[in-house]
Amino acid sequence: MRLYFWLLRLVAFLGHKKARMMIKGQKDIFRDLQEWRSTVPACEVVWFHAASVGEFEQARPIIEKLFSQRTDVRILLTFYSPSGYEMRKNYAYAHKVTYLPFATQSNAKLFLEVVKPAMAIFIKYEFWPAYLKNLHKNHIPTYIIAATFRPKQLFFQPWGKGYRNLLKCFTCLYVQSKESLQLLQQYGINHVEVAGDTRFDRVQQIANQVQPIPVIEDFVRKNNDKKIIVAGSTWAEDEMMLARYLQQNDDVVLVLVPHEINLERLREIFQTFHGRFVRYTEASAANVGMCRILMIDTLGMLSRIYQYADVAYIGGGFGVGIHNTLEAAVYGVPVIFGPHYHKFREAKGLIQAGAAKSVHNYDTFAKALNEALEQSKTMGQRAKDYVTSELGATEYIYNKLFCK
Repeated sequence: MRLYFWLLRLVAFLGHKKARMMIKGQKDIFRDLQEWRSTVPACEVVWFHAASVGEFEQARPIIEKLFSQRTDVRILLTFYSPSGYEMRKNYAYAHKVTYLPFATQSNAKLFLEVVKPAMAIFIKYEFWPAYLKNLHKNHIPTYIIAATFRPKQLFFQPWGKGYRNLLKCFTCLYVQSKESLQLLQQYGINHVEVAGDTRFDRVQQIANQVQPIPVIEDFVRKNNDKKIIVAGSTWAEDEMMLARYLQQNDDVVLVLVPHEINLERLREIFQTFHGRFVRYTEASAANVGMCRILMIDTLGMLSRIYQYADVAYIGGGFGVGIHNTLEAAVYGVPVIFGPHYHKFREAKGLIQAGAAKSVHNYDTFAKALNEALEQSKTMGQRAKDYVTSELGATEYIYNKLFCK
């Protein structure tokens, strides 16, 4: 582990932007935490740790419920990823937001001495040995929520016993599914409960509070005789298929939300669509209907944009894995995505419910999109029903942790 952090410093020195941000974020972190802790000396601190933005969204419903109901508690939120920290460093429902100090034994020991958490809550995938061992040694109740386990993970390999023993440091593991529970029990790990996935509660919360987006309202209005495809978190391969489909089908329009909007990606998108789109930041009531593609070149809007979709295409499935399908499904929208979805329980659940389709090339993409557009209302209702059936993890976990 120490070698990993030294390599990270080397990569940062060589100019890697994300690594440099992580190294910078570690500067004076303990002094900052000491100053904060001295302002709340008599309060219990509940420590939440998330790797990045996606995991934070899973913690968010519980954090906000705790913040509103327990004025005697102070909430510390830590991130490992710069993207998570930078996006949520001013988050109003945590009393302190910071980077997680690099997980060496000395850092973990000092962190617990400074913060003195009454409880530690990790989200989904975070298993830092130094922190878990020190939490266990100090008898601090430690939990993981929305966790999911698969047979191919390191824990369950012949050489993974040492890593598997880390799971014994948790007071309880709150997992998403019976499959995870049964897998853990096969290896003698029994302090486990099926609690579901708080992301369902979070997307429902967003949908309940959603507000209209005037520019997109204008785009939809001016294309009221066409079907709306919202393509979220797309990459180059996704966009090539979408461009080809639009060329072959005049009765659809596209709201495109790329996963990244840096200069290189914007150039790729321009070439793929031959510049035939209106950028959201340049759109107005006068020009928004001039093209069949509205390209969203700003961050943080995707979860609200899905409310306008007849069908949603979720990017990433031709890369390391699909992005968030639930943000679309909660609005009663059919979902389509690429082949790399098997690590995502909710994607498999949507397929089983008849609310989603997976594709592996352009032909299957076009076929699935045609079918989803034709069956938009039926498939959409199945998507909404599936989300509704999975609600409740937040209430369950909160009651278990804070209502004893």
